[in-house]
Order: sequence, then C-alpha cells, then structure tokens
Amino acid sequence: MYRIGVDLGGTNIAVGIVNEKFEIVAQDSMPTLPERPNIAIVEDIATLVRTLCKKLGIEQSEVASLGIASPGVVCDETGYVVVAYNLHFKNFPIIPLLRERLEISEMHIENDANAATWGEAVAGAAKGSRSSVMITLGTGVGGGIVDGDKIYKGFNSAAGELGHIVIEVDGRPCTCGRRGCWETYSSATGLINMTKEKIEECKQQGRQTAMTALVAERGKVNGRTAFDAMRAGDEAAKEVVTQYAKYLASGLTDMINIFQPEVLSLGGGISNEGQFLLDLVSPLVEAQRFGSDAIPSTKLCIAKLRNNAGIIGAAVLGVKVH
Repeated sequence: MYRIGVDLGGTNIAVGIVNEKFEIVAQDSMPTLPERPNIAIVEDIATLVRTLCKKLGIEQSEVASLGIASPGVVCDETGYVVVAYNLHFKNFPIIPLLRERLEISEMHIENDANAATWGEAVAGAAKGSRSSVMITLGTGVGGGIVDGDKIYKGFNSAAGELGHIVIEVDGRPCTCGRRGCWETYSSATGLINMTKEKIEECKQQGRQTAMTALVAERGKVNGRTAFDAMRAGDEAAKEVVTQYAKYLASGLTDMINIFQPEVLSLGGGISNEGQFLLDLVSPLVEAQRFGSDAIPSTKLCIAKLRNNAGIIGAAVLGVKVH
C-alpha cells in the first residue's frame, strides 16, 4: 500500500510516494511559479503524481491516499485553501480539482506546519505519544499541536501560530504586525539579525571576533555563523548563542506550560545543531517549566523527518496515530 505526499511551497512543488514503512520510495519536484494561474499548479501536481506512479510501476488504484501540505489556512472538509498569500490562493478548491484529474479516492489537505507535526506524531520523533508539539526554526517559527488522534486547529482552522506569542513586550517588529514575537528572536532570521548586530558592535568597539572571518569566507551571515564561531572558542559568538538559547528556551517553556505535551520536537534549519542545541536549552527549560519538581517532564528532542517532513507529513494525513 502506498501513500502520496505533496509538499506545496512558494518555491517548489515536491511530490513523493511513501510506502507502508513511511519511507519515500519515489519523488520529484517542479518550480511552483506562483505568479501564474492557480490551475497550472494543480496540473503540475497531477502530472508529478502520474509520472511517479508510472516510474514506480503502480496504478493510482494502489494508492491509499494523497495529502497536500500547503502554506496558509486550509479546510480539509472542503479541500479548499482558504488563503495562502505566497501562492495567491483564496478559497481555492485544490482537492476538488485534483479529484477531477486523478483516480485516488482519499485526499486530504493540511497546513504545512500541521502536516509536519502530524508526520512526526505518526512516523517520527513523537511516534507512540498521545500528545505532541513540533516547533520549526526556519525563516520564521512555525508549529503544530497534536492532541490525542487529531491536529488541534481551533474553530477556524487557523490555530498553531506558535511563533507569534510575545516574549519581549514592545520588542522587535514582527511581520504579523505585533512587536516582540518569539519568531523575531528564535527563528533563523532572528539569529542572523542578532549575529549581524554583534559583529557590528565588535567592529565599533575594536573587538576581534571569528564571526567576521566566517562571514568573509562564506559570503554572508547565516544561522550557523555564531554556532560555528562559538565552537571555535569565540567569546562574542558565545554571547550571541547564549542570548539566542535564552529566547528559544523562553518560548519552549511557554509551549510546555500551555500544552504539557509528551513530546516537543524541534525542526527547521536551526535544529541541525542537534544535541548541541538541546544541551543549551534543555537546562533552561527544565529550570523554568511549571511544576518542574513535581510532575513528569516533556521529552524535548530533535524532529526526525528533517527535509522529508513536508512529503511524509502530507502522505500520512490519512493515517491514525493509534
């Protein structure tokens, strides 16, 4: 039995076929080109599905389900993307249109962060748990919540914007319109901004930092700059990473205090720091979480599906957790 996952992003449409072990056995992609008519994206998804089925030598009737991980607010009941600004979708019937083009009876759609969270619950770091939260540390801070056998979506399917809790009142401006959102401090973008500010501060003070050499070598500041320089013994980089860890731990503690999940997993580019990152934030979270001396603690870990989270998460939307 196979399942198909569609990771629909603003840059690429990635489609993969997943087997019963939740392994990707065939995949392909095309540029999204969101400025063109919406229907062209549907046609490309259908073409990729047909091509992969042919490549694997299977009929569409052998596919148990197809799922789409999409940006924005979606409605699985209708199969519509309610709104996805980067795709220029508004009340777009993507699943009904795909049903007209493919012979797969079961289809689902979910917000991309929610789909990744569900993927971790079914086949990743939170497998076997009854409640979990996933936080993605990428360009922004995304997230999703699994409670029992379902994704928590709120009454309007828009829940899970976990990066937009405020951890610094009147702090850095956020793209959502608020100030001081967790996303502005704990995303890769936030870390890059903090790194740039520290490099400039060192320049103004005449202070040496290995981060300057790393930027010259790599051509830009990225999410690894401060971490790599810190591991090389750079004090200024240590200051950046230490502050970043405090911000990250503050938000993670809020997630635990609000949801008390069995598992809280970290995905996205910054999570590639792996155990090094966990060793930095875990003691801070443990010291701050509610009831730390009296109640069982949430398992804090790195997400397992990594770059395949979109495809696998979408593919398993039709799978029950338990």
